[in-house]
Amino acid sequence: MKLFMASLATETNSFSPIPTGWSGFREHLYTKEASRGEAGLYAAAVTIWRCRAEERGWDVAEGLSTYAQPAGPTVRHVYETMRDDILTDLRAAMPVDLVLMSMHGAMIAQGYDDCEGDMMARIREIVGPEAKIGLELDPHCHLTEQMLDNATAIICYKEYPHIDVKERAEELFTLCADAAEGNITPVMRDYDCRMLAMYHTPFEPMRSYVDRMSAMEGKDGILSVSLVHGFPWGDSPRVGARTLVITDGDAELAEARAQELGQDLWALRDKLRRFPPMEEGIDRALTVNGAPVVMADFADNAGGGAPSDATFVLRAALDRGLKDIAFGTFWDPVLVGMCIDAGVGAKIAVRIGGKIGPMSGNPVDLTVTVRGIARDAVQHLGSAAMSMGDCVWLESDGLHILVNTRRTQTFHPEAFENTGMDLGAMKYIVVKSSQHFYDGFAPIAAEVIHLATPGAITPDFTIIPFTKRDDSYWPKTENPFN
Repeated sequence: MKLFMASLATETNSFSPIPTGWSGFREHLYTKEASRGEAGLYAAAVTIWRCRAEERGWDVAEGLSTYAQPAGPTVRHVYETMRDDILTDLRAAMPVDLVLMSMHGAMIAQGYDDCEGDMMARIREIVGPEAKIGLELDPHCHLTEQMLDNATAIICYKEYPHIDVKERAEELFTLCADAAEGNITPVMRDYDCRMLAMYHTPFEPMRSYVDRMSAMEGKDGILSVSLVHGFPWGDSPRVGARTLVITDGDAELAEARAQELGQDLWALRDKLRRFPPMEEGIDRALTVNGAPVVMADFADNAGGGAPSDATFVLRAALDRGLKDIAFGTFWDPVLVGMCIDAGVGAKIAVRIGGKIGPMSGNPVDLTVTVRGIARDAVQHLGSAAMSMGDCVWLESDGLHILVNTRRTQTFHPEAFENTGMDLGAMKYIVVKSSQHFYDGFAPIAAEVIHLATPGAITPDFTIIPFTKRDDSYWPKTENPFN
């Protein structure tokens, strides 16, 4: 047996003002040897696949692995160059029995609404009808007919936050290897739930829903079950939640179970979590007995394509006179460089945030003291190491602000602690993240409050200005099945 594997991933916010170009991909992960020691979310799958294949004595050919922080549509020639690089290496590796790809599922490039589907179709054209193609996706994807028509098996991470990337990579390898060896015949069917929502899996009702999905697998011919959450800020005709079931050769069973799970999700829609408006959420934080209270600046999440320099919560904290409050991370490479040059202990006048556009709010001018510096800092999402670049901790009269050079959301307390900041001394912590922070911060929090803040990915799914899909989804339409 021979395996070819690669990874090309980003999540596209169609409404972000930040283009996704070469710098976005090359600053995070860009290598053809990711399986030999690279850290990070999108190196995890190829690392596992190499180990599993070599344990079986298979030949392994590895193409490009690359990832860009979510932003606006990828520049056309950048996408085409990376895609063609992977396809050229695949042709050189032929014949292969198995192709495994780690992608995001919500990548949009100029001229391409469905980069993953485009990649699957081109891979299928090269390898022919008999080779097996496996695709691992982030659940915040747009599951398309082109993906389904050309892949042998598609598996999404089950957890949000995404702490099960490695487990799903193992699962996909086993499923596709069994198919390549003739032991099973995977058949996929999906169901359109006609919903746009956030499905936070640590909380009910989603915790029980995901556990039920997992319990179905390996029984009665069901090989895999995935919930596609959809990425609400991607302007795709397929944006929205879908259930996906893979069975062993039984299309009717796959279709029936996908529909059943989709209808069960629809029945839960009014029980899904809703988030208080920013001021209301801050009011609630002030009543909590205990510290720190962790507040999520939902709409300024770089992981959803936001700039990560919005000042709305910072301004509210100043207006309320809050002290012992930490904010992070603000993306500003220029400011970080200035503060590193000034050095720890320096007192300087700075302009915080509000630089990218209206969705960032207005800049805030403060006189700050540089309290800490961390070079080449790293934080973790589960076991995956995520680069932050250089970081500085700035303090202004009880406000503690973390600023960094690589646009990224906040995953873990170590994001702050890298600079020497003591989160145990804080009453409040404001993280620029929608949910991936939860696994790291919940253990230290007296309470976690998701704020429906203004910004690039505000969680009001009735006002997203789609141009490529209709209004037949809840909550935009109360009953889109009519």
